[in-house]
Amino acid sequence: MRAQITLTVNEAKRIIAKGVCRMPEVRAAMESGKIFLKGGSTTSAVCEELTGRPLRMSGRITPLGAKAPKNFSLEYHCALIDKGEASDPGDDLEVMVARMKRDDVAVIGANAIDSEGGAAIMHGAPPPGNPGRIISGLICELANVIIVASLEKLVPTPVSKLVAKAARRHVDVSMGMAVGLSPLAGRLITEVEALSLLANIECTVIGRGGISGAEGSTTMIVDGAEDQVKTVMKIVQSVKGAKLSCVSESIEECQAPNAICKLHKTCIYRVVAPDIEN
Repeated sequence: MRAQITLTVNEAKRIIAKGVCRMPEVRAAMESGKIFLKGGSTTSAVCEELTGRPLRMSGRITPLGAKAPKNFSLEYHCALIDKGEASDPGDDLEVMVARMKRDDVAVIGANAIDSEGGAAIMHGAPPPGNPGRIISGLICELANVIIVASLEKLVPTPVSKLVAKAARRHVDVSMGMAVGLSPLAGRLITEVEALSLLANIECTVIGRGGISGAEGSTTMIVDGAEDQVKTVMKIVQSVKGAKLSCVSESIEECQAPNAICKLHKTCIYRVVAPDIEN
């Protein structure tokens, strides 16, 4: 049987979350180990699927560029799930990494992916924030690093060539905060891989984009046995109309030029007080 489906960006993130939850290593860690989730909208969808709890949004890309949140909520930006129970891992993340065991899992979002499975994450401050500084440790220590990113993040250039080009300190002016890229290593799960985790099907992307809310969407052909394709169609229908996964009060972005920003010095919206050096 063959079906054609279209997923919006937010629907794709929910499909990715459902697929990740089916992975054997994730199910085992939910039962008897730990799962660390680095904050982001797709990892928030994973956290919500696993525990019912979304994560706080921090940096984000909006029509104005790379923006920070207006307010820093007390809700989790990252989560540590220990035997099925979610908690805030706190600030001492290096200790958390040291305590993770060989079969534990890390789930990290990406801002750029390429056709070869390369991935990278943006950082907008020197040095990267608390979660950013332990990513290399997670990659070094754990075999089960899962990178979650929908195909909206696909870039035309190999990620390996982008890291130097994006060097944050070389940006003179930026829409919002200037960001650099850190390369990631792990198993990349897009909506294509996720659908194949949810049913025994073959998934082929035949188009991208759309209008009226389908901007960034992915249109795919799904091939497989009738029962498997019907399973996919049922799951896809269950996420139709899905909204962004995050703590709602963290959605609003920073409000410069109505605020004085001391951190993002190349931001074109920034208002500089007389006592702040450029």
